[in-house]
Amino acid sequence: MAAAAEFCRKNYKLLVFLGLVVLIVILNWVFGWSDMIANGQFLDWLQSMLQDHPAETGLIYVVLSIIGCVVLALPGVIFAIAAGTLFGAVTGTFLCWLAVTLGAMVSFLVGRYFLKDSLKPKLSQNKQLNKLFFEGAHKSDIYLLAITRLIPIFPYNLQNFAYGITDVSFFNYTLYSAIFMIPGTAVYTVASAGLLDADNRIIYFAFAAVLLVITLLIAYFLKKKANIE
Repeated sequence: MAAAAEFCRKNYKLLVFLGLVVLIVILNWVFGWSDMIANGQFLDWLQSMLQDHPAETGLIYVVLSIIGCVVLALPGVIFAIAAGTLFGAVTGTFLCWLAVTLGAMVSFLVGRYFLKDSLKPKLSQNKQLNKLFFEGAHKSDIYLLAITRLIPIFPYNLQNFAYGITDVSFFNYTLYSAIFMIPGTAVYTVASAGLLDADNRIIYFAFAAVLLVITLLIAYFLKKKANIE
């Protein structure tokens, strides 16, 4: 009993986080929020508002994207495609980038407050993780952030919480994430915008393809320079 009480005392933030996750999963199952977003209902709703209320529609899109990615853990590509479809290549890219950047900041802060105290001691026992994220964070964070943002080795929403556990500073995390998420965001928004523009579809697709190749080359160069296995 005493051991359980001590565990709860040391890990109360982690337990609160897990409790919130369980609550969100239950509420999502009851109300079907993920289904409403994934099956396009939210897209139809925003489309109906766009002509008369463009600014409000953009704001609602950003808020829904943050909730969808951070709270419901939905794939960011859903919202990138929606942005390109609704707002076009330029405005869509900006709004999607704004949403994923703000969402990344929120997730990072949640991870830092609720998870770091409990999980850092365990993760730092791994020599490679300790070298990359803790002892040498100030040396490797730009490369790690650049590579994982340019080529999502694992989903953005998991990355965002995970970086909160590391010793990467909030400023560096936000700055590098914001910069290096632009190309990947633009690939999806530009390509999806091209689906609706029959006259310029080839141009949109070609630009998205070139941007994808450039993104992969930059990621390869940075990985080689950083010598990250």
